[in-house]
Amino acid sequence: MESTKYIYWQDKDQWLGYLQDYPDYWTQGSSLNDLEDHLRDLHQDLTSGEIPGVRKLAELTLR
Repeated sequence: MESTKYIYWQDKDQWLGYLQDYPDYWTQGSSLNDLEDHLRDLHQDLTSGEIPGVRKLAELTLR
């Protein structure tokens, strides 16, 4: 089973979040489970190659 990390928070009655590897692409849900469903859909959209110019987070090792 594949997994990925995400950042989330509650703002009044909405749950907001984004995938850690794609911090520029936020989504929301009416519950935490709803947010997770939207994040799964977002991950599919971002990794399918259908969206051009997707920005992604990377880590650089310095010497």
